[in-house]
Amino acid sequence: MANDVTLPALGESVTEGTVTRWLKAVGDQVAADEPLLEVSTDKVDTEIPSPFEGTLLEILIDEDEDAQVGAVLARIGDPSEQGSAPAEPEPEPAQEAPADEAPAEPAAAETPAEAPAEEAPAPAASSGGGRDVTLPALGESVTEGTVTRWLKAVGDEVEADEPLLEVSTDKVDTEIPSPFAGVLTEILVAEDEEAEVGAVLARIGEPGSAPAPQAAPAQEEAPAPAPEPEPDSAPTPAPAPAAPSSQTPPPPPPPAPRQEAAPAAPAQSAPQAEAVGASAPASTGSGYVTPIVRKLAAEKGVDLSSLAGTGVGGRIRKEDVLSAAEAAAKAAKAAEQPAAPAAEKPEAKVSELRGQTVKMSRIRKITSEKMMESLHGMAQLTSVVEVDCSKIWALRAKSKDAFQDKHGVKLTFLPFFTRAVAVALQEHAFLNASVDGASIVYHPSVNLSLAVDTPKGLMLPTLKDAEHKTVAEHAAAITDLAQRARDGGLSSDEISGGTFSVTNTGSGGTLHDTPIVPSPQVGILATCAIIKRPVVVKGPNGEDVISIRPMVYLPLSYDHRIVDGADAARFLQTVRALIEAGDFADELGL
Repeated sequence: MANDVTLPALGESVTEGTVTRWLKAVGDQVAADEPLLEVSTDKVDTEIPSPFEGTLLEILIDEDEDAQVGAVLARIGDPSEQGSAPAEPEPEPAQEAPADEAPAEPAAAETPAEAPAEEAPAPAASSGGGRDVTLPALGESVTEGTVTRWLKAVGDEVEADEPLLEVSTDKVDTEIPSPFAGVLTEILVAEDEEAEVGAVLARIGEPGSAPAPQAAPAQEEAPAPAPEPEPDSAPTPAPAPAAPSSQTPPPPPPPAPRQEAAPAAPAQSAPQAEAVGASAPASTGSGYVTPIVRKLAAEKGVDLSSLAGTGVGGRIRKEDVLSAAEAAAKAAKAAEQPAAPAAEKPEAKVSELRGQTVKMSRIRKITSEKMMESLHGMAQLTSVVEVDCSKIWALRAKSKDAFQDKHGVKLTFLPFFTRAVAVALQEHAFLNASVDGASIVYHPSVNLSLAVDTPKGLMLPTLKDAEHKTVAEHAAAITDLAQRARDGGLSSDEISGGTFSVTNTGSGGTLHDTPIVPSPQVGILATCAIIKRPVVVKGPNGEDVISIRPMVYLPLSYDHRIVDGADAARFLQTVRALIEAGDFADELGL
């Protein structure tokens, strides 16, 4: 029975497409998953693969004509089912003739008889020889994905939940696990091809199942008898499935390869072109080269004829074009730059303090005394959380220029952290406290002591009533206090009254820290360097995926006499939730 080839959905809101080129002609043999035609829409140019194996019986939508999604483009089936061409049944007696002549030419009779016998099980395996592996939903509003890499080949054993292929969407790159165990019998969506959510990607049969795509080896074996007999008439009926397909349409190209088949080398290239479907022209930018790849090559200035494709059948993929463009760019850059790498060698700076003995400054002496008093006067402990800064990273990136234009100060990451700390301390009052003899004083407001590195030493100016200030006000106050701390313009009231401390050790590239709590406070939070690194996160379906995220460590040192580890952990989780939510846009005053 003939099978209809319909126009699949080509993306959200895409309802129709234009047939730009048919890659096969009526009468041609088509393998399952082999590119059949090219379609162009207002969003994408792509190839449509054949969903089944057989002979192209009829083309219903000609080139340059439009078709709605779901419309029948062509029909594929057995040549005997072609109703539009009455001449098609005539080859059947021709195929039966060798069977009648079996006593005279047994070798020629067996060859055509075996070819249909091998083709018959192939469709059976593709239609019912296994269970379907479909493309699962990959997130809200994601309707399609691109197969970037198959991790298994046809014929491989696959375990349940074992990674089977990699799929890329506009939101996530992820692996698709096999839903069941068995043998991969058929791949329906090739690499670099798109598939709708719910589309069948592959089929997996029971252990020991024969792979479905055995028709391709049959075509490859068919050319083998061609060079063996010297007469051309004997090999001609041997590839029975391919011969009618090339003789049905009147164009002259099919006879030309057969005349060139007399030499041994051309005889091998002609059957390969019929079986694979123009894999050789892939290197010249036709055949397997999709419009997207051609467009990309034109944009990158890459000559397709110079590339050797890494895809199936020598197909040139996007990765081949990008690799060639990158190699050309590196070669051009290397040619432009003269050789001067020696200038990059860092020069060691020699401190003027080497070999000297100096008296401690007043600030340095007070700092050392306070640090020793704090370290030995309380039971200090440090707890750390790791925080994903993606939201504030993106918010700062898009707002920093407008923020500086309006407020006159730079928007750094520190105001986001101090704002989150001030909000969290309202809930976790045990950290916004101090010890007074045998009593604990829980302060009514959040006054943040900010560690500032100055030429005279460490200073702790105070950002008072921090819980009532926005991110914009935090940024302005931090800039003002830090500048006046370095210039010596702070009053005594502005360096006292702190109830909790924040130190930005990440400004110097520090990845981790264990800060000392300044007495009489009971807590200090360090904001370390924000570094992009690969982390394991949850994908849209709850699966584990690796993603590049800007991450930061937040160490909290606290007085264990009045703050328990569980209390400290709860405070850190609140700060973490506020940062990862990144809901600060309305506090920027833009």
